[in-house]
Amino acid sequence: MRPPAHRAWPWVVLLVLLVAALTWVLQGYQLFQGTMVLCYAIALLGLNILTGYNGQISLGHGAFFALGAYAAAIAMEHGGLPYWASVPVAGLACLVVGYLFGRPALKLEGLYLALATFALAVAMPQLLKYKHLEAWTGGVGGIVLMKPDAPFGLPLSPDQWLFLYALVVTVVMFLIGHNLLSSGSGRAMRAIRDHAMAAEAMGVDSPHYKSMTFGISAAFTGVGGALSAIAVQFVSPDSFTMFLSISLLVGVVVGGLGTVWGAFFGALFIMFVPSFAESLSKAAPWAVYGVVLIAIMFAMPGGVVGLLRTTADRWKRRADQ
Repeated sequence: MRPPAHRAWPWVVLLVLLVAALTWVLQGYQLFQGTMVLCYAIALLGLNILTGYNGQISLGHGAFFALGAYAAAIAMEHGGLPYWASVPVAGLACLVVGYLFGRPALKLEGLYLALATFALAVAMPQLLKYKHLEAWTGGVGGIVLMKPDAPFGLPLSPDQWLFLYALVVTVVMFLIGHNLLSSGSGRAMRAIRDHAMAAEAMGVDSPHYKSMTFGISAAFTGVGGALSAIAVQFVSPDSFTMFLSISLLVGVVVGGLGTVWGAFFGALFIMFVPSFAESLSKAAPWAVYGVVLIAIMFAMPGGVVGLLRTTADRWKRRADQ
């Protein structure tokens, strides 16, 4: 049994404050890793809205992550926009592209939709290298960006400020996601996932909600990609391979399908488990990665959030006895 929303919010606020306090605890590369975890968390929430809450499988969200990163980079490099304005621009661009892709994809379901999104992920790096787009994308060389300084003379390093900025954006995006999923639109998404025919019989406009869900999911992922471009200070086509799309889907499953907070656990997995696997075995790091993933799936078939909920329910039943 889940706690009422009004009882959970104080804990959420406390958690945000604790994460913000890490700004003065972590240093250098650790702050960069923290920023990337927040970027991945936003992207994973977007993919979970599509797959976990609406039932549409995507193997191509790395393409929207790349599109968001490039949209922000182009807006800053060629459009002269400040970094904070480039993030919503990237989200809007991905919203439009996601909706336009999702609309014709309505004819596809299950594995066929997964293959279509897989094709998008495979094609995106090649499109970014296309010679007629080189003037905007930088071709194979990509685009180099400058890390923003703290505004208003705040005594913060660029890494500290970017971590705090990414945290603010993450809080805003998760509030938007929580409110969306708690609204009538969120209930319609879940109704389509559970039984599309019954949802249509109840008056749910399935094509509209599926297309909008795809667009919103792409927008979230694009925002995560835009923040990552600012953090890394560089974008190039080879940074967004097919493995990124696979990693995002793995992160959603590890965190917990159909959960909001699972995005954070999935982001931690994406960020740290590959490095952990490489530290254990330089010769076969991906074999270690595979073993860790299999072990997690056996131990936590419902993801990390599913395990936490099951554990909490057991403790509650014991306390009531």
